[in-house]
Amino acid sequence: MRTTDLEASVRLYHLDGGPEGGAATTLFYGTLSGAMDIAAQQSEDVQDGLFIATDNDVVAYLDLIET
Repeated sequence: MRTTDLEASVRLYHLDGGPEGGAATTLFYGTLSGAMDIAAQQSEDVQDGLFIATDNDVVAYLDLIET
């Protein structure tokens, strides 16, 4: 993820793995720090499908917290 500023504008969304390829459900629009807080509050099952999108990148939440 190229953007590392905690105040960067991001979209936090959940991508479910449905039979038709799944659907994206937006959970939050706001700062990266806010998205990280909300993502941390989700269950492990939900966290597995969370993604954070910036203007120039998309990263899986679990990949981001592992680095």
